[in-house]
Amino acid sequence: MNPPSSARVAAARRLARRAHRSRERRFLAEGPQAVREAAVHQVEGAPALLELFTTEEAAERHAEVLDRAREAGARVHLASDATLAELSQTVTPQGLVGVCRFLDHPFDDVLTARPRLVAVLANVRDPGNAGTVLRCADAAGAEAVVLTDASVDVYNPKSVRASVGSLFHLPVAVGVPVERAVAGLRGSGVRVLAADGAGERDLDAELDGDRLGGPTAWIFGNEAWGLPDGTRALADGVVRVPIHGLAESLNLATAAAVCLYASARAQRAAGGCRAVTREE
Repeated sequence: MNPPSSARVAAARRLARRAHRSRERRFLAEGPQAVREAAVHQVEGAPALLELFTTEEAAERHAEVLDRAREAGARVHLASDATLAELSQTVTPQGLVGVCRFLDHPFDDVLTARPRLVAVLANVRDPGNAGTVLRCADAAGAEAVVLTDASVDVYNPKSVRASVGSLFHLPVAVGVPVERAVAGLRGSGVRVLAADGAGERDLDAELDGDRLGGPTAWIFGNEAWGLPDGTRALADGVVRVPIHGLAESLNLATAAAVCLYASARAQRAAGGCRAVTREE
């Protein structure tokens, strides 16, 4: 391993800004889990991981991650703690930062795959929430995540970190107008439900009525003000998660997890959801 040139460090550091990520179609993935997933992921037949910056301590602790990075053809740079601190977006850097290719899929490809469970993020502005919902969707066995054109950049370092590697596990379509997302999914035979605390339908009733076993897309809205009336009107139904205690509401990621797992349970009973565990 050789120390990285100042030009390479500067190029990687610029990827903290959305404009540079969009122009280069590259992003940063920090930590052993994200880098491990990037090293085995392919983008149009090419490795997702292009470069890896590591401290000496992290290289020793995560030797298997470095082995996978090299097998993927990534350039591995032994960097100082100060350099990793420059590239990291966390208070306590984990010593591994990868430069990766963009992973997003065209929305038409998502539709062609005939997904049965989809999460649509409409006007979600907090990158941590976006990454956490993506992780929940992956865990629940969703087959795609769609971010509308009014939502946060999924390649924001906080979003990538919050996904804990799930960004590499399932197709993600970005920049899709919500009207096109709803129309396309419905045209592919997917029932579109909006999750909203003021919904006229109850999630328990949807489950008890056996209405969640078919292909379903859930629309999740902004953290502060939820879904606008226009978006709610696009959906086939607006569903609330019942609050049985005294809590005023659920946060976005928790509500998304509850809704997605409700669909996953119903679809597994119907034999329709993809397996949510991996074979070793």
